[in-house]
Amino acid sequence: MALTESTMQLGLGTIAPDFALMDVVSGKTVRRDDLKGQKALLVMFICTHCPYVKHIEKALAKLSRDYEGEPIAMVAISSNDAENYPDDAPAGLKRQAETMGFRFPYLYDESQSVARAYHAACTPDFFLFDGELKLAYRGEFDRSRPGNGLPVTGEDLRAAIDAAIAGKPPLNDQRPSIGCNIKWKA
Repeated sequence: MALTESTMQLGLGTIAPDFALMDVVSGKTVRRDDLKGQKALLVMFICTHCPYVKHIEKALAKLSRDYEGEPIAMVAISSNDAENYPDDAPAGLKRQAETMGFRFPYLYDESQSVARAYHAACTPDFFLFDGELKLAYRGEFDRSRPGNGLPVTGEDLRAAIDAAIAGKPPLNDQRPSIGCNIKWKA
């Protein structure tokens, strides 16, 4: 496990990069533009095997339940090299989504082009866009990490989501996410 921080390279105000990827649960293609029309769009880069994702995956499921019915679209993307990390192949992602009860599409980025477009570097890595698909927040879920004893609350991401839904400007205090590096293909 290589501890990696998110790059924070995608600039605030940047339009959400386009994507069209397969949802591992439904088998349907989900496009960025399918998720337009809300006050916010949350794009999460996660996977099955990363201990940092495992640390928050129940809280991610809760987040999806807590914001159900709110004007926010959510989507998770796994961009890991499934050949070298077979747990992160679509079957493993589907099992994770069903076990955890994720209420958002879970997409597989086999070419890794979407992760590159977002400058995603780690799992988890979060990108929140406003109703015009302009980046409002990129960074951590909260300050909790495996072994640091802090409760998993999602407070940083939740504050950003609440601000976006309320039409407020992005939060000034944005700290990088920390997790496992995305497993890039050779």
